[in-house]
Amino acid sequence: MTQAPIRVCITLGTRPEAIKLAPVIRAFQQDPAFQTQVVLTGQHREMVAQVMQLFDLQADRDLAIMQPRQTLTSITSRSLEGLEKLFQELEPQLVLVQGDTTTAFAAALAAFYQKIPVGHVEAGLRTDNLFNPYPEEANRRLISQIAQLHFAPTPLAVDNLRASGVVGEVHLTGNTVIDALLTVADRQPDCPIAGLDWSRHRVLLATVHRRENWGEPLQDIAQGFLSILEAAPDAALLLPLHRNPTVREPLQALLRQHPRVFLTEPLDYSELVGAIQRSTLLLTDSGGLQEEAPSLGKPVLVLRETTERPEAVTAGTAKLIGTQSDRIAQEALTLLQDPAAYATMANAANPFGDGQASGRIVQLSRQFLGLA
Repeated sequence: MTQAPIRVCITLGTRPEAIKLAPVIRAFQQDPAFQTQVVLTGQHREMVAQVMQLFDLQADRDLAIMQPRQTLTSITSRSLEGLEKLFQELEPQLVLVQGDTTTAFAAALAAFYQKIPVGHVEAGLRTDNLFNPYPEEANRRLISQIAQLHFAPTPLAVDNLRASGVVGEVHLTGNTVIDALLTVADRQPDCPIAGLDWSRHRVLLATVHRRENWGEPLQDIAQGFLSILEAAPDAALLLPLHRNPTVREPLQALLRQHPRVFLTEPLDYSELVGAIQRSTLLLTDSGGLQEEAPSLGKPVLVLRETTERPEAVTAGTAKLIGTQSDRIAQEALTLLQDPAAYATMANAANPFGDGQASGRIVQLSRQFLGLA
């Protein structure tokens, strides 16, 4: 008698989750032992749709929870309520979540309440500061306490999980974002930006969105960008703006008049990869870009006081520089003016994996479920 496929729900709500889970979804869908359901909460809308289209993926269910100026409480409660009903209907035998978003936390908790095993992709990241980044540090710690499968991207993440005394299996897999990145980078995607001549300028690709950088730190960051451009007349700044008005409006007010600042709407993932490939260096408070850019040989200056990815700092692919304008300008100009300093960062080995993490996650899930 043929065994029925194992039912797996893969849940996501934001663009970073979609990017990092896309190769995982494809790997599960290609294994006939699994019946894979892709569930969106709708925490983000357009940005997730772009990624799903890029990787030729379809959602099976969508809770459509997104609301204007939604709060962490509303995202959590609406996700929990929707996922409770969905998990009761679908009866998955494994629920996979990724990273440290509010969607990931709510999905893990909803699965736990239904006594469904949780697999946590990109488990074990830590800053040891509950409010930096906020709420991500708390989310990932809480998920770790209820997950039964921990897919850790690096040896340090494995150590963090073991030190936390987590229940369940801990496995080193590499980071799935490298799987996604290499797939897209092989296509040599374009990134046309109106008015920007990539061959004429050394382009600094910047992204800013973290809650801990709202307010005064955001203004300091913008001033740092202006100082770089003043000192480096051949440099240009490409800054895709986050959709949150708390982030985009101050940046627009401070930067939009500069002739070498290019403020755009969020780039789709293909365009983002093309921008990384063409840029000189990155200035960002994003976690994912700390992992992606080194695979394409680009130095990363991290606009944060802490990072849950210290492996990048240790490897020399990223440098933690905070949000003070003087420090931002100093560190960026060093890379722009000192070829040896630039080469040291650009040529450092990426510690986040080899592009085979998704296959390992499927195989480990098979073993956990008694299929291998």
